[in-house]
Amino acid sequence: MAEINLSQVEADELMAMEKHRADENCYYYPGPRTSLVVPLISADKREAFLLDANRRSININRYTYMNRVRTVVILARLDVEGPPHRNPDGIELPTPHLHLYREGFNDKWAYSIPTDKFSNVTNPWLTLEEFMRFCNITLPPYIERGMFV
Repeated sequence: MAEINLSQVEADELMAMEKHRADENCYYYPGPRTSLVVPLISADKREAFLLDANRRSININRYTYMNRVRTVVILARLDVEGPPHRNPDGIELPTPHLHLYREGFNDKWAYSIPTDKFSNVTNPWLTLEEFMRFCNITLPPYIERGMFV
């Protein structure tokens, strides 16, 4: 798959862009060993985004949320209960950590999660709501909670 490189200005603009659900479907929060991909659209309908919720691990406490644009460009990715991440500068971060698009590196840089944006990552449902706010998803998709969240 071809890599799409964005300038940092473009990535920041896409991250800040208001995002809405693309349809009126009701999606189900993924149970253990499953994942969910939900289409989103910009308020002006010019950009398509994806919201991913991944719980494919055997560890029921491990999950990843992503906000993507142009199918393959990860603007933000929150990893909880996974392995540590080593940044290009050699510094290693434990989970939870937050990957943000960085020009020339795509999502290869991770940061400590901002505690003013994410209050309790041991609660995946609350964290999904906070992740959607963090990504400026102002008209969120309909997602029904399951018994594993």
